[in-house]
Amino acid sequence: MIYDIVIVGGGPAGITAGIYAIRQRLKAILIAKNLGGQLNKKAVAVGNYPGFNKISGLELVQKFQNHLEATGISIVKDEVGKIKKEGDKFLISTESGKIFKSKTVIIASGADPRPLEVPGEKEFLGKGVSYCAICDGALFRNKTVAVIGGGNSAFETAIFLSNIASKIYILEYGPEIKAFSDNQEMVAKAGKSEIITNAALKKIEGDNFVKSITYQDGKTKQEKTLKVEGVFVEIGYDPATSFVKDLVDFNERDEIMVDPRTYQTKTPGLFAAGDVNVGKYKQIITACAEGAVAALSAFEYLQR
Repeated sequence: MIYDIVIVGGGPAGITAGIYAIRQRLKAILIAKNLGGQLNKKAVAVGNYPGFNKISGLELVQKFQNHLEATGISIVKDEVGKIKKEGDKFLISTESGKIFKSKTVIIASGADPRPLEVPGEKEFLGKGVSYCAICDGALFRNKTVAVIGGGNSAFETAIFLSNIASKIYILEYGPEIKAFSDNQEMVAKAGKSEIITNAALKKIEGDNFVKSITYQDGKTKQEKTLKVEGVFVEIGYDPATSFVKDLVDFNERDEIMVDPRTYQTKTPGLFAAGDVNVGKYKQIITACAEGAVAALSAFEYLQR
């Protein structure tokens, strides 16, 4: 079978692309390990998605999923290992050994948490080091933890943990906090967090579990140690693009370069939407918009 379109990824961009593809009566299939993407790990309620004053990430995922499944689109729970183009068709290979053939492809694979690359990070993964507060936060009730990062994800993690942990250190590498002012206000209101800027994490230490972290003060150049029992890493995400490197161009952050009007890559028929591309704003609503535009652009490509 040759599909009109294969959508890689089940986050907001991929789900929206799937809905639009079916509305255009395309023969479509969506391949993803799970539906929801990073929304499944959203630590605080979503308050900026139209139609919902406040809704949890998991609730929003469920509504997205219900809408997608109602279209009747084929959904394959798998992970794409390689995409290549032969003539005017794409061959999409999955980790389980399946191969799909399609006329167009939308890459909406999102991004993976960026590691710190410091001593102790890998050793204590699952033993105090976490990349998902909503997954592991309950394990740190009444404990002291550190959140590494100063952006919105880091502050949302701190807000979530303020109902669980007794003390939270927020360490930002740079001189200024990057989180939106409302997130900063909520962290301040919770009264559980101490913010440390100019803090370069050097190592994570412990025995069976995390016991402390050491960071270098950017001003004094001195190393300081904090006693913590948990470390939540929130320093950003790296686009999940290893399966498509031969068909696209990347910027310096390994984001896929696209035409800003159509979200087509340098390869005709191959599109990229959501956190995986060069779009400046990584928001739920912008991911949905890009998924819709990519699907409509794929439809136009097929018509031509």
